[in-house]
Amino acid sequence: MSDAYFLYHSIGMYPGKVNDLAHALTDFAATWGRPDDAQWGAVLPLRQRFIDRWSAILNAAPGTVTTCESVTQGLHMLVEALPDHTLRGRSILVAADCFPSNHFLLSGMAEARGFTLKTVPLRQGASWVEDEDMLAAWTPDVALALLTWVSSTSSHRIDLGAMVAHGRQMGSLVGVDITQAAGLLPFDVTEPMVDFTLSTSLKWMCGTPGAGILYATPDLTAACQPQLRGWFSQPDPFNWDITRFAYAPDIRRFDSGTPSCMAALASLPALDWHAGQDHAALLAHNRALTDRLFQIADACNLPPVTPRAEGQRGGSVMLRLPEGRPAAAIVAALRTQGITADARGQTLRLSPGVLTTLAGCDHLAAVLPALLRDGA
Repeated sequence: MSDAYFLYHSIGMYPGKVNDLAHALTDFAATWGRPDDAQWGAVLPLRQRFIDRWSAILNAAPGTVTTCESVTQGLHMLVEALPDHTLRGRSILVAADCFPSNHFLLSGMAEARGFTLKTVPLRQGASWVEDEDMLAAWTPDVALALLTWVSSTSSHRIDLGAMVAHGRQMGSLVGVDITQAAGLLPFDVTEPMVDFTLSTSLKWMCGTPGAGILYATPDLTAACQPQLRGWFSQPDPFNWDITRFAYAPDIRRFDSGTPSCMAALASLPALDWHAGQDHAALLAHNRALTDRLFQIADACNLPPVTPRAEGQRGGSVMLRLPEGRPAAAIVAALRTQGITADARGQTLRLSPGVLTTLAGCDHLAAVLPALLRDGA
């Protein structure tokens, strides 16, 4: 049942996605498999259209956005390219409810790059890191802070303006992972001004795996020298003089070798669909359904681990299941009833998007109490 699809925090869906994706891949196969010389002339402009779509979402200037495989890869690209003096002997700040993959990466880079990874913990029994705790830990030793705009485990949304303003006072580079709300909540890299931004296209943007993006300001980009460099890192990729290399003056310096285009091409129909939507209406639809989910939580006596205030959350409602009702069994039982959700530990994650309907929420309201009462 598409009307009870609650997985927009994981993989976004929109009407016609199957056909759009099939047509995009079929068109690619027809171009790439034809024995002529038209392949790159067709494919590279489509990659650029993908970048342009993301630039519009971020309100980013030309030459400041490029592709990457994932947020983790994009973060590595950025951190690895920073001058040694930027990080050595200083700290990188993250919250304990950041996406774990980013923490895995940074903890592995810390020794080689000479920085301390400073992780702000959750308070006892809390579901997200409090903004005030993040600010208290953000001292002048912090060279770079990676902010998680919306948490993947609670849907808590930070006060980005306050965070960035504090970061400027501390003299830190400020980056933000916007994956869990990009395409649903409005975001502007210039308001507040951040140094870099990372996202995937998987979730509210309804794209495919591998279609990540990295945004960096021109000033930050100019200071970066990626070690992974190649012919597409240059102003002129067709420079064949192996004794002469120069970085492109813009974000292209992060592009290294022949760019991977498949994920961008496969995600472009979803981004085109999104660009044609009334974004305020998409958000209003989500807000109406998340309000209903809070009602369901209250009726089932399930404590939300998501803030109720709209300004403090993303597009999900996450609920704490009783310890005696294993989350995996509840999720499996919901699936048999045509309700698609998932869980992290004992947290049931519900994210309604464009395909989800009020009827789908009502179906959840009808099914869930019995599962909680009788067991899955």
